[in-house]
Amino acid sequence: MKQKSKVKTSDTAVLVIDMLNDFVLDNAPLFVPGAKQIIPNIRAILDDARSNAVPVVYLVDTHKPDDPEFRVWPAHAVKGTPGDEIVSELAPHKNDIIIRKTTYSGFYKTRLLKTLRELRVKKLIITGVATEICVQYTSADAYMNGFIVDVPDNSTSALTTENKVFALNMIKNVLKPRQV
Repeated sequence: MKQKSKVKTSDTAVLVIDMLNDFVLDNAPLFVPGAKQIIPNIRAILDDARSNAVPVVYLVDTHKPDDPEFRVWPAHAVKGTPGDEIVSELAPHKNDIIIRKTTYSGFYKTRLLKTLRELRVKKLIITGVATEICVQYTSADAYMNGFIVDVPDNSTSALTTENKVFALNMIKNVLKPRQV
């Protein structure tokens, strides 16, 4: 039996967060364990979205070489380097939207909210890495901005299993879906 689609043409968008070389590839400076394993699940969501004319938005971590974030994390996703490129297996299509971000939330000082409002989006399917950082903060800001948040657990990966479980529980129990 075919799995029911999670995407609705009229009100949904898919976010792909930080599926970048510097998080996914072996020996990446900020390698997220399990990131490679979620690629097929994200690709299935993207195929479903694109076949239903649902917008796909890539949120791309991008930093300057001297970014203050590097006091907390190893240097990663430096603008113009191969590390800030989306992994080839999830390469954006022609009509996909790419939004660069400089911190955890995809909403902070970006054009994401304006873009989603222009598209009349009400629900976000959020995928990518890291569950306990960029996925969780983007999900929280999405909720605070009135969006219904759906984070499929097989389409995110975290720095540790414990962090993933905690973050997904927070998203599920604090950002409870609302009816549109």
